[in-house]
Amino acid sequence: MKLTKSDAIREIKDIFFITLGLMCYAIGWAAFLLPYQITTGGVTGISAIIFYATGFPIQYTYFIINAVLMLCSFKILGFKFTLKTTYGIFMLTFLLGFFSDLIGTQQIIGEGQEFMACMVGAALCGIGLGIVFANNGSTGGTDIIAAVINKYRDVTFGRMILYCDIIIISSCYFVFEDWKRVVFGFATLVVISYVLDLIVNSARQSVQFMIFSKEYAKIADRIISETHRGVTVLDGTGWYSKNGVKVLVVMAKKSQSVSIFRLVKDIDPNAFISQSSVIGVYGEGFDRIKVK
Repeated sequence: MKLTKSDAIREIKDIFFITLGLMCYAIGWAAFLLPYQITTGGVTGISAIIFYATGFPIQYTYFIINAVLMLCSFKILGFKFTLKTTYGIFMLTFLLGFFSDLIGTQQIIGEGQEFMACMVGAALCGIGLGIVFANNGSTGGTDIIAAVINKYRDVTFGRMILYCDIIIISSCYFVFEDWKRVVFGFATLVVISYVLDLIVNSARQSVQFMIFSKEYAKIADRIISETHRGVTVLDGTGWYSKNGVKVLVVMAKKSQSVSIFRLVKDIDPNAFISQSSVIGVYGEGFDRIKVK
């Protein structure tokens, strides 16, 4: 299929934001997690444990493990899956090395601040991964393991990644013989997961309105002209009164909720309105469908 100009611009935009996200992730590790000897899940977590135990640079371990996983998974997962992770792996390898050399072992928020470093580092990692995933990127690692197992076993992708992360974090006890490090590792994982989910879904926070009113025509016209959102009119029947009723269905951004409530109240204070949150709305005026 021929690559159009809009497709090229979209891919360049994705690469830019993926790189930005990887930078944020690498800074979280190099500036906050590594100097305070905190680990978490994923291949980066394995690499960090090896670094704490042997001093072997984290970026080299990260690259070697991912290279082996990529080679093993190429025939199983196909060219497309392998290709989309290649850029993320190479770029993150470079960025981890760059920021690790730049910052070194300096504890930039002071000694004895492991908990604060855990929170800040995890938040930065979560933001970075959220930006990467929201722009069709991947960092490889346990994603590859989970995808391979998921192809042959009835285990969900997310659950498989969780199992891998639990094993990785728990194993750091054998390096430090300190359960505090394990607890910090799980705390980091929880914060990363929460922030990642917040970033990925923040742009998709949409709401659905169902508006019941005799002034439906005026309300629909105002919604279209003032909020620039589409309105669908459905025919309904009130089961108690057996009377026909028009129902307006509106998909809007969460930030537009107050405006819609106000204009409905201005036209018909007695209107019946149902508002519900939706995880994602795709199509014109909302998110584009990101399926390749």
